[in-house]
Amino acid sequence: MRKIFSSRTVVTMIIAFIVIIGLITGSNWLAKRTNTPPFIQRFGNDLAGGVSRIIAVPTTAIGRTANSIGYLLDTFEENRTLKSKLDQFAQDKVRLQTVEEENRSLKKQLGLQATLTDYKTVSAVTISRSPTTWQSQLVINKGTNTGLKKGMPVLSGAGIIGRISEVNTTNAKVALISDTSEDANRFAITIKGGSGDVNGIVTGFNREKNQLIMGQVTSDSTIKSGDLVETSGLGGVIPAGLYVGKVARVTKDDYGLSKRIYIEPAADLGNITTVMVAVSQLGAK
Repeated sequence: MRKIFSSRTVVTMIIAFIVIIGLITGSNWLAKRTNTPPFIQRFGNDLAGGVSRIIAVPTTAIGRTANSIGYLLDTFEENRTLKSKLDQFAQDKVRLQTVEEENRSLKKQLGLQATLTDYKTVSAVTISRSPTTWQSQLVINKGTNTGLKKGMPVLSGAGIIGRISEVNTTNAKVALISDTSEDANRFAITIKGGSGDVNGIVTGFNREKNQLIMGQVTSDSTIKSGDLVETSGLGGVIPAGLYVGKVARVTKDDYGLSKRIYIEPAADLGNITTVMVAVSQLGAK
């Protein structure tokens, strides 16, 4: 039987094994002394790092290309959306112009000089309110320097509270809707009832219940609690459509010949700190 390995081969293998063990041992000893990885480990790490860098180059390029394509697709989609919105905007603009033209035509037919769409608002703060005229007037910190003029409607909270009665350069007086004096300019209002609108004016104010009074109503239309009340626009001073409040109750006058309607105002007339003045834009057109 022939020998698989000769004596020289065995000796060579043993020496090679001893050398390898010695290299590993020496490398570990040196690594501990110098705080660096063993030679073989460093060689493996360097080899793996080189391979990783070679693989990373095409991988990164592919990833960047994919991201660029994704961004491009997103840009196309956003562009399509913006074009769609632009087309819709153009349609809305045409529709708005048509509605404005119809609005002007209807106002001419109804004899109304202005509605709320013809106004912008100017914010102001109450700077004075005398206890003796608490329910009739107050003073705000805006005047002719911001475009205010006599007769302009004043709002607070959800509804109208009065109109400008006197205007100076930096301040103005507001005649409240609750003013019951004989020389007060009455507010024209309308009740949106289920059986038809009822027009009238504010004739008084109930101080105990903080309610506006619409008196001398002879209309046969049904008016019930909760019906909405707004300015009618009749008279051409106050625009139509300003919210006044809701019907609180309906009674008869002292003679039982007409109705007396009590209205819960939308704004708290006893606590007015900030207001908005509706300034007409008709002159700017």
